[in-house]
Amino acid sequence: MKSNISGQQSAIRSSSDSCSKIRNQQSAIINSYHLVGIAGVGMNALAQVLLAQGCRVSGSDRYLDTGRSLDVLDKLRAAGATLMSQDGSGVTDGLTGLVISSAIEADNPDIAAARRKGVPILHRAECLALWANAKKSIAVTGTAGKTTVTGMIGWTLSELGVDPTVVNGGALLDWVGPRRIGNVRVGRSDVWVVEVDESDRSLLRFHPDWAVITNMSKDHFELSEVRHLFKAFAGQVDRGVVGCYGDDADGEIRNGFKPDLSAEGIRFIYRGVDFKLPLLGRHNAENALQSVMLCERLGHALPGISRALARFGGMQRRLEQVGTGRGVTVIDDYAHNPAKIAAAWDAVAPHYRRVLAVWRPHGFAPLALMLGELVQIFCARVRPSDRIYILPVYFVGGTTQRTVTSETLVKALRERGVCAELAANYGDLLAQLKAEAQAGDVALWMGARDPDIGVYARRFVTELL
Repeated sequence: MKSNISGQQSAIRSSSDSCSKIRNQQSAIINSYHLVGIAGVGMNALAQVLLAQGCRVSGSDRYLDTGRSLDVLDKLRAAGATLMSQDGSGVTDGLTGLVISSAIEADNPDIAAARRKGVPILHRAECLALWANAKKSIAVTGTAGKTTVTGMIGWTLSELGVDPTVVNGGALLDWVGPRRIGNVRVGRSDVWVVEVDESDRSLLRFHPDWAVITNMSKDHFELSEVRHLFKAFAGQVDRGVVGCYGDDADGEIRNGFKPDLSAEGIRFIYRGVDFKLPLLGRHNAENALQSVMLCERLGHALPGISRALARFGGMQRRLEQVGTGRGVTVIDDYAHNPAKIAAAWDAVAPHYRRVLAVWRPHGFAPLALMLGELVQIFCARVRPSDRIYILPVYFVGGTTQRTVTSETLVKALRERGVCAELAANYGDLLAQLKAEAQAGDVALWMGARDPDIGVYARRFVTELL
């Protein structure tokens, strides 16, 4: 395992060197990038960063090719990005690079066009690292909580006058606006706060000054591989790490950290200073503690950090309350692995009569990998009065095996006495939920990748009115 990581690091260094040469060669002109799948969480953030650096940015997305659009695409277009069909037409001579994510298939038409024209192909993280590694950067990673911690640190530093650039996988609710997606903040200082991803090992492209590694659990890889990956990343951090493989945040969380949890929010004492945030759940208290410890290590006073975090309004799709109707509260959350589902469920269940949970698996391979743990998590948390509705696996193409399905999970849960139902589509789901929901219930919508989860969670609110 270590030899694989070492080999990969060598490949990444070589690739980064090549990209540095590309950037140097293009220094006299405006860089021009085409992003494949530009609506994706990480890709739209990168597009915003590139536009802010004065680059020309174009992009393609399969949603446009199906005649659909998304709010994020409208905002990117308004910011100056050119949106095109995903048929290779967006790949022109003279591009600095074609940027892809790990989710893009090798036979994508844009990739084929780039190869024909000799346009360099860069991974999304590789492109972002070209800028972040040249700054005073803070990188946040971990199996769970990294988006929220990135948001907390970025918010706190901005409130303290640091004026950082923040590049995040999720939007801060206070930063969303008619023309703002909310997951990127462009600052004037040389401090950058970036979320980096372990799911495709792309975090190893970053060499930050400081880092937070929130936690480790099985998700995209077996736990042993996750540990090796984060240990390798920790070895690339210049000044210090909070959390796993770092300072004592991880120890504080495991040993004696007892935050007060209520329906109004979370509260804890750290080094004699009182911290209060209007967020639900122990996991958010842990997120806040790690954010506090990182900001403290940057030299900021704890009372100021406390005042800033008290004004933190939360993250989009992270236990986001999207509305109420007929006494039913609707919450939208990004939870897609066992640890995140457990954290979301534990945060809301004590405050409501019943949990009516919706979950959509975000891929066949992740569902197969996590099936046993998912069954355990749901069996441990779904009370006799609760309900869990499972949507079909979100699938946008590829060659992955489809032997483990949503039906597999529902069957396994029902065999163990869990009240689980298969929802064939969103229309059926809305009808099932509307018939079941009663005053005092919470409808907890969970899942990643599928942009329609949040859309239909909000539509359910209108169904209740």
